[in-house]
Amino acid sequence: MSNIQNPILPGFHPDPSIVRVGDDYYIATSTFEWFPGVRIHHSKDLKHWRFISSPLTRTSQLDMKGNMNSGGIWAPCLSYHDGTFYLIYTDVKQWHGAYKDAHNYLVTAENIEGPWSEPIYLNSSGFDPSLFHDEDGRKWFVNMIWDYRKGNHPFAGIVLQEYSEAEQKLVGPVKNIYKGTDIQLTEGPHLYKKDGYYYLLVAEGGTEYEHAATLARSKTIDGPYETDPNYPLITSNKKPELALQKAGHGSLVETQNGEWYFAHLCGRPLKETYCTLGRETAIQKVEWTEDGWLRIEDGGNSPLQEVTAPDLPEHPFEPEPEKDNFDGETLHHQWNTLRIPADSSWCSLTERPGHLRLRGMESLSSVHSQSLVARRQQSFHCEFETKVDYDPEYYQHMAGLVIYYDTEDHVYLHVTRDEQAGKSIQLIQTKQGEYEERLEKPISIQEEGPVYFKGVIHEASLALFYKQAEDGEWTPVGPELDPTHMSDDSAENVRFTGTFIGMATQDLSGMKKAADFDYFIYKEL
Repeated sequence: MSNIQNPILPGFHPDPSIVRVGDDYYIATSTFEWFPGVRIHHSKDLKHWRFISSPLTRTSQLDMKGNMNSGGIWAPCLSYHDGTFYLIYTDVKQWHGAYKDAHNYLVTAENIEGPWSEPIYLNSSGFDPSLFHDEDGRKWFVNMIWDYRKGNHPFAGIVLQEYSEAEQKLVGPVKNIYKGTDIQLTEGPHLYKKDGYYYLLVAEGGTEYEHAATLARSKTIDGPYETDPNYPLITSNKKPELALQKAGHGSLVETQNGEWYFAHLCGRPLKETYCTLGRETAIQKVEWTEDGWLRIEDGGNSPLQEVTAPDLPEHPFEPEPEKDNFDGETLHHQWNTLRIPADSSWCSLTERPGHLRLRGMESLSSVHSQSLVARRQQSFHCEFETKVDYDPEYYQHMAGLVIYYDTEDHVYLHVTRDEQAGKSIQLIQTKQGEYEERLEKPISIQEEGPVYFKGVIHEASLALFYKQAEDGEWTPVGPELDPTHMSDDSAENVRFTGTFIGMATQDLSGMKKAADFDYFIYKEL
């Protein structure tokens, strides 16, 4: 098999938790405020991956209405034991300032594609929870613990507690087993057992450019843990020449042939700083040293773009179709909604067959009920197109093409109504919460018939177009825009998602006026 090219999951797929079940490999990644919660990809060869399921599909499992930006699902942990998949996840309600309101849950399933159980609540002491199944049948839960008090480091270490499957709760004492290294910001714990040692893998340094992952070990599960003397296992810190930056947070898997791999997050910046695609998933081959520590295959601790593939047969999957005609009865898996599920009160594929009907709700700055359906941008070079049938009655009615990072940063090309221009097109760019109209005045369009919208992204350039007839010429709308404000790195506070592209409608009058989208094309160039 030819080498693996990183990243293996391009676009917003951070905090990978990898597990092997027989000949199948699964990676679960964080989804933050996007619904459904958690994305699981499947592979047979660690090189080719396809989406297989999102476990958290019901508000009884995940109720994010009102969650702040970059809240919601942080760092899930996927594991498998004795015929059952276990998924541990955090729902973060609030994370700015001194406190973190982070609630940790467990769901289970016999089949990776579901159905997944109702959640069992575990604790709220910190985030990045993980479950370890020991050889003696006991189960152990670890998470980072948060200390909000003045003068203390808020990342206060990794705590361990036993999970009782019979009682469906955490039991026994809570013990802080590892305070981390001088890199600090110790989080993202995962436990493994090999050759008589418990190995604790943690993320350190924060999830930006100083990010890292460190390995420690102990003869007993509750410590004391000694740190690998050559820590960290991986980092891109102070290595600006590397294509993969931000390397850190990850997890380990052993192949059926005894090879070891480390899946980890990374970012690929534009203009040296802005990771518009978000934090992505890469993989490294790792090898055990004679004295029982892990090293990346070349002996260093930098992430490699090209990685030796495992001794497994190559197993590619069919490529995803570029066009969605909205002919089914449920949304295709690449589509996501913000904080709330796509239920029939606002989103329908059956009311007008062959169309996605969205009923307008709140504004693009709402953290409650947005009528927005979008997919990840997964390439720095892509184009996308949709056709919208919409009859706005007021300026408070809008529907169109959205390029969205969060409520503070987005671009919106849409149909609306203006007192002077009538039915018209407007282009909005919101940067760091500042609303701006990029057209001096709206573009008047004909009253009857649909509007076609198109966008083209080449790295740090976004061009937008419209037409009114299928065989018409594309007309540019507004200036070319710089999309790098739609990244983790452009805001004052760190953020955690990535750029999404899709369809939205708003009805700020409250009448829930509908817009019909005939198709959506997303094409990588």
